[in-house]
Amino acid sequence: MRYLHMLLLPGLLVQPSVAQETAPDVLVAEVAGRLLTLLNENRELYTEKPEELVWVVADELLPIFDLDRSARLILGRHGRSATPTQIKSFANAMSSLLSRRYAAGLLEFNSAEQLQVMPLKGNNSDRLTRVQTRVKLEAGGFAPVDYAFRKTDKGWKAFDVSVEGISYVITYRNQFGPQIQRDGLDAVIEKLQNGNVESSE
Repeated sequence: MRYLHMLLLPGLLVQPSVAQETAPDVLVAEVAGRLLTLLNENRELYTEKPEELVWVVADELLPIFDLDRSARLILGRHGRSATPTQIKSFANAMSSLLSRRYAAGLLEFNSAEQLQVMPLKGNNSDRLTRVQTRVKLEAGGFAPVDYAFRKTDKGWKAFDVSVEGISYVITYRNQFGPQIQRDGLDAVIEKLQNGNVESSE
């Protein structure tokens, strides 16, 4: 998961109206181009003031990502007894965590040539459509990154990403599950909100 914080970024810069009209693979390709343009135009600012980049990522993440769906998947069996308020709080805390990690990795992108969006293939549907991308690594070669989308009444939403075959939903479920079992969901939510995350990375 060492690439996760920077490989999810192509899906961030999009407005809700675009998400409703654009196929997931086209959406990723268009968004990646706009995001890299924004980065190149403001690289000096974001390097000097990384918190500005965190806010940009946070503002643009919410329209494209199904936070509640991801939160429920990450919580797994712990989500069955959670209240709607707890689910929402966990989802919001996760969005803050992810925004910080996305922003930390965003500056590592140098050009659009680092990202290749592959044509859609396989048995895709409104419930699950996978967008495959390949990210060029500094050491050579490419890392496969697959985005899982589903169509909602608010348009296409991403709810999981697999980096080199490793799902971030499963990774965070494995990370937070034992902590929830030990300390309770409210305690884990509070840790996330305060940035005191026990990391398995």
